[in-house]
Amino acid sequence: MLSATSTPIVAATLPVVGANLDAITSVFYETMLGENPELLQLFNRSAQATGAQRQALASAVAAFAGHLIGAGPDAAFIEHVVERIAHRHCALGVRPEEYTLVGRYLMRAVGTVLGDAVTPEIAAAWDEVYWLFAARLIGREARIYGAAGVADGADPWRDYLVLNKITEADDTVSFILTPVDGDPAPAFLPGQYVTVAAELPGGDRQLRQYSLSQAPAAGSLRITVRRIRGVAGAPDGIVSGFLHDHVDVGDKLRLSQPYGDLTLRDDAEPLVLISAGVGVTPMASILDHVSRTQPGREVTVVHADRGPDRHPLRAEIAAHGSRLRSFNSLTWYEQPGAEPDARTGLIDTDEIPLPDGADFYLCGPVPFMQAVRAGLHRRGVPDERIRYEVFGSEQWRPAPEPASA
Repeated sequence: MLSATSTPIVAATLPVVGANLDAITSVFYETMLGENPELLQLFNRSAQATGAQRQALASAVAAFAGHLIGAGPDAAFIEHVVERIAHRHCALGVRPEEYTLVGRYLMRAVGTVLGDAVTPEIAAAWDEVYWLFAARLIGREARIYGAAGVADGADPWRDYLVLNKITEADDTVSFILTPVDGDPAPAFLPGQYVTVAAELPGGDRQLRQYSLSQAPAAGSLRITVRRIRGVAGAPDGIVSGFLHDHVDVGDKLRLSQPYGDLTLRDDAEPLVLISAGVGVTPMASILDHVSRTQPGREVTVVHADRGPDRHPLRAEIAAHGSRLRSFNSLTWYEQPGAEPDARTGLIDTDEIPLPDGADFYLCGPVPFMQAVRAGLHRRGVPDERIRYEVFGSEQWRPAPEPASA
């Protein structure tokens, strides 16, 4: 809980801090990364270029501050955000001591943007907000690291050999990976991901998360990577391009342990797996696992893509579905081909089946996720039945102050 001294200060200043969060986080990143360039390897350069990373931090800070004063998201939403961020931090190898560095630069950025308006009392109140948030993350991350067998201070990376490289669709390939040390591949939950620590030409290193796209029963790990091509001025994907062009059978990659909270609930309720583009990968893992372990479970797969040539793992998903007693598949293509059962255009959420008691899993681009989630809500699906993976951020902002009369 926020202290009694800080609560009214945060409540009074949240609107102005919220209105300037993008500027604050812009200064924060530019200053911290400019003075500590070694941290650049932790951040997605494309996300930095488009501002998505700044929006992620702004959203989390604003949501947590609003929650603390009773003016923002509820406890369930905050738990979801903490869980997602904690898994992402563990996948990046973030350590507790790095929170001190981040906190120092974040508070400096607040002072830079808001200037003399930041009194010592205001600075102390927002520093308290930051450390309450950091403490929750540090505690959760310690437990996640422990469950993954990564001890405090240990090297979080492990070397893997590329056993096979398979073309899955236009601009999409899969890599079959096995540990170099000869020990078994780690256990994981369907829907989780790993981080690839890519050693790029020139000695630079970048980290990217990729969902594991097959069931844990396979005895190896598989990631399925779509080449990211920049649009509207955004850069091409550095790591996806490197993996497509420079990594082949016999090469080695460094991976994290598996992490992620978009995992299959341990029940027998119907499943509806909804994806777009390469967001199909965690759904493929979940479907593979269910078809092996719960063949009597009712599953519906819904997928959207640009066209059949861009649809990854399509034949494999059909094969998994054939092992189930009750399986339904719906596909939408923006550019139709000779696919008699595919629908044309964008997903129509009114056509998605709603089995009684079903759990809905979503993964894909943020606008797609927002549209599908809104459509499910409109049709009466409660939030607790909708689970999703966003490689980005929920975008929450405090409401502006009402205009004075």
